[in-house]
Amino acid sequence: MNIHEYQAKQVLREYGVPVPRGEPAFSVEEAEAAAKSLGGPVWVVKAQIHAGGRGKAGGVKVVKSIDDVKAEAKRLLGSTLVTHQTGPAGKEVGRVYIEEGAAIDKEFYLSLLVDRETSRIAFVISTEGGMNIEEVAHDTPEKILTFSIDPVANICPYHVRKAAKALGFEEAQPKQLSALLTNLHKAFVDKDMSLLEVNPLILTKSGDLVCLDAKVSFDDNALFRHPLIARLRDESEEDEKEIEASKYDLNYITLDGTIGCMVNGAGLAMATMDIIKLYGESPANFLDVGGGATKEKVTAAFKIITADPNVKGILVNIFGGIMRCDVIAEGVVAAVKEVGLKVPLVVRLEGTNVEQGKKIIGESGLDVVSADDLDDAAQKIVKAVQGKAA
Repeated sequence: MNIHEYQAKQVLREYGVPVPRGEPAFSVEEAEAAAKSLGGPVWVVKAQIHAGGRGKAGGVKVVKSIDDVKAEAKRLLGSTLVTHQTGPAGKEVGRVYIEEGAAIDKEFYLSLLVDRETSRIAFVISTEGGMNIEEVAHDTPEKILTFSIDPVANICPYHVRKAAKALGFEEAQPKQLSALLTNLHKAFVDKDMSLLEVNPLILTKSGDLVCLDAKVSFDDNALFRHPLIARLRDESEEDEKEIEASKYDLNYITLDGTIGCMVNGAGLAMATMDIIKLYGESPANFLDVGGGATKEKVTAAFKIITADPNVKGILVNIFGGIMRCDVIAEGVVAAVKEVGLKVPLVVRLEGTNVEQGKKIIGESGLDVVSADDLDDAAQKIVKAVQGKAA
């Protein structure tokens, strides 16, 4: 689950992490009141959306008067901001964050994430703050320092020395850095975060370290332990289909292709999307119904796929182990009878109760194309979609 920048800073502030003062605003009047409350002479007006690259898209503006705060808030609120992370459709700005200005001397990059190789929390640090870390990794990888944290020892002095040396800190900064790394790590662990990114971390002209931006994501599977964090969820920032899928514990992600996919198992789902691309089309979604899906879950999944107007064809690819093919077949038949079938549907079933599953679909009277294997299924659905488009 993602949250907004101002919410992330509220969480970090509870752990003693230095962040600028600021107030969220949902209207021009609230933005004006926030600016007056903060005092001047410099304010920053920030669009609050769940996407990076806001500054380059005009979503972050530094202003020097209350009138300019009002003008920028009016410009941003209700507008659609398009960044490299939103896609061409962009995201509508429903709130802004009014923040005090900062006298920046240097900018750095700092993040925490779960390192799958070490099964530990890792820090990623760079002197190239304010830039896309992906570009830095590609062009100048030597400017990135990564180190993982032993869950027993936690942050140690040598971690601080290593980070301070990489960032070129001297004298007072390592002491501040020690507290910063310790507090960020504690927040990450306590709140079950999956990502904590500070870009940029700044050194002010007075020599203080401040987290000027903050992006935080939480592990959805741990939200039951954090009811207050769960309340920070902004469903207006999420895809309606993904919200609906979460109600049925379905792993669903909207993509921009034409072929809807229903698959059991993340690996098989990835392979299904890859082979669709191989034969000339693109997947409209990632959908893993899981190993223990019920008829009701499968029916809900099918409804979610057909609700996408971009879907021109559907591929159901099931390799039944724990998941039974007859359950999938019953769910598909029930969903089609309820919502109708207006696009080509190809079904490939293999594994537990496969003959029962094929029999259910075969006797349903539905216009469904059967496939022998994944390659056959992909070719058939791509051909059907391209034939329909022609």
